[in-house]
Order: sequence, then C-alpha cells, then structure tokens
Amino acid sequence: MQLILASSSPRRQELLALLGLSFHVIPPNVHEQPTPELAPIEQVRRFALEKARVIAAPELHGLVVGSDTVIELDGQLLGKPVDLQDARIMLARLAGRSHHVHTAVALCSREREMEFVESDTVKVRMKLDLDHRYDRYLASQESLGKAGAYAIQGLGGDLVDRIDGDYTTVVGLPLKLVARLLGLAGYPVPVHVEELYRRRPYANWFRFAV
Repeated sequence: MQLILASSSPRRQELLALLGLSFHVIPPNVHEQPTPELAPIEQVRRFALEKARVIAAPELHGLVVGSDTVIELDGQLLGKPVDLQDARIMLARLAGRSHHVHTAVALCSREREMEFVESDTVKVRMKLDLDHRYDRYLASQESLGKAGAYAIQGLGGDLVDRIDGDYTTVVGLPLKLVARLLGLAGYPVPVHVEELYRRRPYANWFRFAV
C-alpha cells in the first residue's frame, strides 16, 4: 500500500521524510473555513480529516496522511494571516504571552475502510517585542502562509521564548503521533523514533529541546 501525504507544505514533507518513509504528495483542494461553534482543537481535527478524505476518495489502494495546524489564544483560533498587516496584528497579540499550538493528524484508507484522527498540543511562550524584533521579522515576509504568523523553524524561532511539548507539533507534523498512528494502521516506520528525537535533525529543533 502506498503512503500519500495530503499536503502542499514543504515543512510537512520534510518532517515525514525524517521517518524514513517513501511517500507521494497530493495537495488537497480543501477550503479551510472555520466553524464558529467548534473549539480550535475540534476544528483542527476536522480540517486534517477533510484533507485526508478528499485525497483518499479516489486513491483506493493508498493510505493517506492529512494534517492541519492552528493557534489558540484566549480560546480563539488564529489561522494564517491574509497579508502582512494581518500578520502584524496577530504577532502583537502573541507577543510576551503564551498560546497553544494544535496540530491534528488523520489517516484514511478507503480500501481498509479505516479512519484515524488525533491531535497534539504544545504550549508556546513568545518573547516580548523588544528592539523592534517583531518589525524586523515582518520585513522578512516569513509570516505569510504560517499559522499564527510565525515559523518556529525559521527566523520566527527568534520570537519564541520556550515551548512545552513536541517541537515537531509546532512546525506542523507531530512525528511521534504520526508514527503511532501508522503503527495502528499496520504501516511500518523504519526509523527508530526515540533516536530521531534524540538527534533532532531539523532546523531550530535543538533550540527548543525539552
């Protein structure tokens, strides 16, 4: 059975490759429109499952991995900024405070009539906005296309004080969760996951070791 990643995110492709897996990439055509009555953690699970289902429908012999990441602040969902002004507003809200990053992973196989969806949550503490560091970050335009308007694996790592949880969850694909779900689906992971987490072979991972 071939493994399919339902994502156009280079970060998720890079992270999944760290598990030593061979997979195909098929970006899903899903409009991520939040449902107001859903809590952020429920919303992210819905998005991940929708992505996996869209690709799994025609791929009868594939095991599809879908994932989504959202930021929760004060009980509200923060998605991706629509432009740099929106990113500035998001980062101003996050500066000097803690928020939660929720990343959900869904597995779908039509052939096996199987669906799994679970999520992982990390608490992230942001630095205060001193010496115009947030303005310099916005000038890089890295904020665009990133949930919460920052990328911890990139220049946005300089804005983060500390994290409590799995670094790969904040990047966008919690590898321990992925490996566990693949095990439940009977799909072997060739890489020793605990050893992978000791080596931390991804940008900025060592900066936020817990």
